[in-house]
Amino acid sequence: MKVWGFVGALLAGLAVAAGAFGAHALKTRLAPEMLQVFETAVRYHMYHALGLLAVALACDRLPESNFDLTGWLMLAGILLFSGSLYALCLTGVRGLGAITPIGGLCFLAAWALMAWNFLRR
Repeated sequence: MKVWGFVGALLAGLAVAAGAFGAHALKTRLAPEMLQVFETAVRYHMYHALGLLAVALACDRLPESNFDLTGWLMLAGILLFSGSLYALCLTGVRGLGAITPIGGLCFLAAWALMAWNFLRR
């Protein structure tokens, strides 16, 4: 629980920082469509940082269930989905967008696994 709680809180704070960076430093430097992509990255980053906090609570409340894989999938999703979109916006390298769907699949798998863990309980 400690690890996922720490990672979730840390990543939530980083999402806030990224959002502020986008709203202030990038507002005049990115085209509106790229700023929207950056905001999507921040939004999914925050959603899944909060998801990691839910994983931490689930680990605490249901110690017999294994939510670790769910946490790893959410973390991978943040790195691959949001990370690739951040990099795309900041570098302009369009090829990075090819990584984004893999992160999205990690997010989907994480939520499905969380649902499965609750259902089998």
